[in-house]
Amino acid sequence: MEMPVSGIANSWDETKEVFKKHDIPVGSNKALKEHLQDKELDILISDLNKTIGSSEVTCIEGG
Repeated sequence: MEMPVSGIANSWDETKEVFKKHDIPVGSNKALKEHLQDKELDILISDLNKTIGSSEVTCIEGG
């Protein structure tokens, strides 16, 4: 949640479509939590994890 959107999008190209779906600019230097909160943030993180084949088990806390 602390990593900037642009860092995520540059590291995992396939996440760009997820960000577009959630109306978040892929070039944003703001953290995920600065774009969405609560339920919306949880949904975005879930979508991102599905896209990159990850889960809460493999994600670092605050990442």
